[in-house]
Amino acid sequence: MRSPQSRLAAGIGMIFLAVACRFAAALSPDTPSDKRPNIILCMTDDQGWGDVGYNGLTKIKTPNLDAMAANGLRFDRFYSAHPSCSPTRASVMTGRHPYRMQCDWPGMSLRLQEQTIARAVKQVGYSTSHFGKWHLSGGKPGGGRALPESDPLHPGHFGFDEWFTVSNWFDTDWTFSRNGEPTKIEGDGSDAIMTEALQFIKRNAQEKKPFLAVIWFGSPHVPLAPTAADLKAAGGSPYYGEMVGVDRSMGALRQGLRKLGIADNTMIWFNSDNGAWMDDTVEPDAFGSNSHLRGHKGELWEGGIRVPGIIEWPARICKPSITHVPAVTSDIYPTIVELLGIKVANQNLPIDGINILPLIDGTMTERPRPIGFWHHGERGLQDGPVVWSDNQYKLHRRGKDTYELYDLINDISEKKNLIDEEPAIAATMKAEMAAWLESVMQSRKGLDYLEKKVLEPEEQQSAGKSQAVGNVNARENMNGRESLTAF
Repeated sequence: MRSPQSRLAAGIGMIFLAVACRFAAALSPDTPSDKRPNIILCMTDDQGWGDVGYNGLTKIKTPNLDAMAANGLRFDRFYSAHPSCSPTRASVMTGRHPYRMQCDWPGMSLRLQEQTIARAVKQVGYSTSHFGKWHLSGGKPGGGRALPESDPLHPGHFGFDEWFTVSNWFDTDWTFSRNGEPTKIEGDGSDAIMTEALQFIKRNAQEKKPFLAVIWFGSPHVPLAPTAADLKAAGGSPYYGEMVGVDRSMGALRQGLRKLGIADNTMIWFNSDNGAWMDDTVEPDAFGSNSHLRGHKGELWEGGIRVPGIIEWPARICKPSITHVPAVTSDIYPTIVELLGIKVANQNLPIDGINILPLIDGTMTERPRPIGFWHHGERGLQDGPVVWSDNQYKLHRRGKDTYELYDLINDISEKKNLIDEEPAIAATMKAEMAAWLESVMQSRKGLDYLEKKVLEPEEQQSAGKSQAVGNVNARENMNGRESLTAF
């Protein structure tokens, strides 16, 4: 039994911890630059929900990702906005469902008329840089190309001061684009982009300037080509050999932040862009694992969209925890905008994501509104599957008039269809889904933009410059959080 003195000391410690967290949370547009949090957004390529140690992975160890999860906020229900890569990346950049901007498939581009997180944070003095896979500039399919400075949709046109980027996936010994100049890097691709990112981070830390670093891995996407050492460490599995490289790179990032003395006030957000691809014709887990989740990449079952998700931020997440509240990649943009008190000029509405700072702070116990997902069908968009998912139930429209309902709390593997047992719940969710679909269709026509139309490519160049400069009237007309997140 502890003494009264030790209990008193423990109590004082808890009070101090709570005050420290609350102080760390107090940001405003007037907060000095050296007090603003640094932001790092990391995303893997095709990593499944089961491909981390903390979710039961045994084929390899992921000590650095496990340490992040143990030291921060671990999401049990984190989702990619789409079951494939480019659309999910568009959701991170904008906070909006990718179908609003017709980023429907892998390799499709992001409209320059969209506001982006890089443009937003620059308004409050952040340096911005992108590293790794971009996949939002269109172009030819296949391995990542070094984007030239002349590319009209390279990261620099979307608010990034610097970029060390390729158009798509990459592996070992790859040629990247450093601000438009081809640069060949020997060795593992994950190590390469993290080395570049740490150089950017070090420069800004020395200048005491806050930064946004977007680090998008090319792994563990096929074709799988880990280094010989990583392949051996993974017991001969190419997929998990690439995951060894990813985990090592995340360890280098965490160590680098600590050496620079900026780890406490740096938010690292880690997730995958979609679930793992499964193939019944090869050995199990050859392309990763979605554990006991149904489905895979390219589907709206949980295995296609529920992915690993972690936020590590010691200055604000003072008590590590696991949350079962649903969150999605579209939440990243509005959360950061709210965190930094940014009134975004020319903000395109509606925003599909929500501000999850209350979840980070431990005060959100339920998501205030459902998450919508949409994917193309065999004959086009209108016959494609749609999902409307809330805190407990998931309505899955599998065809034009075919619906299924699942209780994700009690049936994580989506085995029991409750559509006939819960007609009232299904009816409410159908109506909400229909309203959301209509809203997305209006956005696809360009009605969310100042021009009330989708501009031609050459016109979008001017629109992109306008977004970067901003519009005072639009900023003054923003109606706070409700208008930002309304659909």
